[in-house]
Amino acid sequence: MNIEPAPPGSWRSPITLDAVFADGLGLSGVSIRGHDIYWLESRVAEGGRSVLVRRDGAGDIRDISAAPMSLRNRTHEYGGGAYALGGSSVYFCNDDDQALYALSLATRQNDLLADTAGMRYADLIVDARRRRLIAVREDHSVDGREALNTVVAIALDEPHAQTVLQQGADFYSSICLSPDGQQLTWLSWMHPNMPWDGTTLWIAGIDSDGALRDPLCVAGGDAESIFQPRFSPRGELVFASDRSGWWNLYRWRDRQIQALHPMEAEFGMPQWVFGLSLYGFDRAGRIVCAFRRRGDSQLATLDCDSGELTEIVTPYRDIGELQVGDGFVVFVGGSPTQAPVLVKLDLASGRIEVLRRASPLQIIEDYVSVPQAIEFPTTGGNTAHAYFYPPRNRDYELPPGVKPPLRVINHGGPTSATTATFNAAVQYWTSRGFAIVDVNYGGSSGYGRAYRQRLNGQWGVVDVDDAVNAARYLVERGLVDGDKLCIKGGSAGGYTTLAALTFRDTFKAGASYYGIGDLETLARDTHKFESRYMDSLVGPYPAMQSLYRERSPIHHTERLSTPLILFQGLKDMVVPPNQSQAMFDAVRAKGVPVAYVSFPNERHGFRALEANQRALSAEFYFYGRVFGFVPADEIEPVAIENL
Repeated sequence: MNIEPAPPGSWRSPITLDAVFADGLGLSGVSIRGHDIYWLESRVAEGGRSVLVRRDGAGDIRDISAAPMSLRNRTHEYGGGAYALGGSSVYFCNDDDQALYALSLATRQNDLLADTAGMRYADLIVDARRRRLIAVREDHSVDGREALNTVVAIALDEPHAQTVLQQGADFYSSICLSPDGQQLTWLSWMHPNMPWDGTTLWIAGIDSDGALRDPLCVAGGDAESIFQPRFSPRGELVFASDRSGWWNLYRWRDRQIQALHPMEAEFGMPQWVFGLSLYGFDRAGRIVCAFRRRGDSQLATLDCDSGELTEIVTPYRDIGELQVGDGFVVFVGGSPTQAPVLVKLDLASGRIEVLRRASPLQIIEDYVSVPQAIEFPTTGGNTAHAYFYPPRNRDYELPPGVKPPLRVINHGGPTSATTATFNAAVQYWTSRGFAIVDVNYGGSSGYGRAYRQRLNGQWGVVDVDDAVNAARYLVERGLVDGDKLCIKGGSAGGYTTLAALTFRDTFKAGASYYGIGDLETLARDTHKFESRYMDSLVGPYPAMQSLYRERSPIHHTERLSTPLILFQGLKDMVVPPNQSQAMFDAVRAKGVPVAYVSFPNERHGFRALEANQRALSAEFYFYGRVFGFVPADEIEPVAIENL
C-alpha cells in the first residue's frame, strides 16, 4: 500500500458529504409495549421529519405514522415526550400545527384531538382508567404575555375537554402515573432556575373526579436537581437527585428518602428535552440503569433493597433513551467506532441485537480516528476534559515536519456534553488531515454538579479559557500546528466561538453555527425556557447590563481580527437570526474576512440534508481559503467578504 505525503486539507477521503449525511437518522423516543418496541426516527432525507416506527415481537419493522405527519412538539422549543401509547391508539403532537392527534394502530387514521390555537403539549401519558391524556401544556395564545405552563388532562372522548390539574409554577415536566393509577408525580421549577439547577418533586393523590388532592413536596428545591421520577412495580417512588453533588438514585419509602447506591457518577442528565430516560424496572423490580462516569456511560442493574450495583458489559460508551421490557432492555448506544444504534439487550444472556442504525455508513477502520479522552490543566489550577482526534487516513501521511491544523469544537447548551460516539462529521475532517479536540469545558454535564457550576457567572470566561487551554495543551505537546488553530461551535458553543475569536488571540479562524453575539439581545428576545438562564450564567439582567455588554462580542468587534464564517437558520426562535446578521455586518464593516450562509427553512439546529451538507462543506472550503490549502473534493464556493 502506497502512503502518500500530502499537506493537510488536501487528502481524499471515502467519508464524503453523502456518506456523512445521506439516509441519516436521529433515534429517540423509545417505548415498549409487551414485545413491541416503538421509537422515533428524525430522517435527514425527509427534511428532518420525525416518524414513529414499530418493531413487533416477530421482528418485523415498519413505519406507523405516515407523511406528512411529523411527531415533534415545540414545548420549551426543544420538545420531547411527543407521543404516548394507549390501547389501540397512539396519541401524538404534530410538528406542523402543534395539534394533538389520535392515530389508530388498526386503520392508521389520524383523528384530531386538540388544536387549540397557540397551545403546545409535551410529556404525554395515558390515564386509561379515566379515558384521558395527561400532559404539560404551554400556552402561547396571548400576545405579549410570557407562555403559561400547566399540567392538564385532555378527555379522549368527545368533546375532548381540557382540565388544568396543576398550575402556578413557571415550568413542569416528568409526569408519571403510579401503577394503580391512584397517584401522580411531577417536577416543577421557577425562574430563574433551569431544571439542572433546582427542581421540586411532587406527589399527589387522584380523586374520583380526576382532580389532584393533597400535593406533597417529596424532594428538591433551588439547590437540588431532580431527574426522572418513576414508580417501581410495587408503587415506590424512585428518582435521581444531585443532592450529594452527583445525580444518584434515591427511593422515597415510608416518607423517608433513601440513597440506593451512592457513587461519584451521574444517573441523570440535563433536561433540555422532555421524556429523557436513563433507567427502568425489570420483572423482579430491579433497576436497569445507565450512568456516566468520567464522561463515559455504563449499563448496570441495581437492587433497590440491597443497594448492590452489577455492571453489564456492553461495547457502548454512550447510552441513552433507555427503556426496560420483560427480560430485555432497549437503548440507543454509541461507541468511538460505531454511530448511534438502537439495540435490544437480553438481560439473561447479555445478547445484543441491533434494531436500527443512525447511519448506513460502512466504517473502514483505517480511515477512523479513535478519540483519546484527555484531561488538561486550565485556568485557576483546575482540570478540564476533552476528546482528542488525531488525523487518520490510510492513504496519506503528513510531510516531514508538518503538523495538522486543529479544529476546536465547543458543544451547545452550554449545560450539555460531548461524547466519544462515532460522528461521521468529525471523521470528515480527520480523514482529510485535520486534528479535532471536542471540549467538555467547565459547565458541561457528566462530571458532577460542582463541575457543572464552574460556569455560573462565568459564561464567556471559563468556557473560552478551556477552549484556549485545550488548544495550547495540544500545541505544547507537538501534536498540532499552533499557527493553524480554528474553533467551531453551535448555539451556546457558537457564543464561545465568537467570544474566543474576539477576546483571545489564539485562533486563526472560526465558524459560528447559530451563535450568540449579543447577550443583551438574547436576554430580551429568547423564549421562555431560557429567558432567565443567563441570570446564572452571567448575572441578573438588566441589573448587570454592563457585564452583558462587556462579554458580548458584538460590542467589541474592534478586537476581532480573525476570519469568521457564520451559519444561521432564518426560522430560529432560540437564537434569532438578528444575532448572526449583526455579527456579519460588524465584521464586514471592519474589513475582516467574513462569510454568512443562511438557510430560510431551518430552525435551531439544521435538519435538512442539503443544509447540513452545505454547512459542513462551506466551513471546510472557508478554512481552505484562509489556511491556503486546496480541498481534494469539488466544493461549491462560498462568498467571502474582504478576502
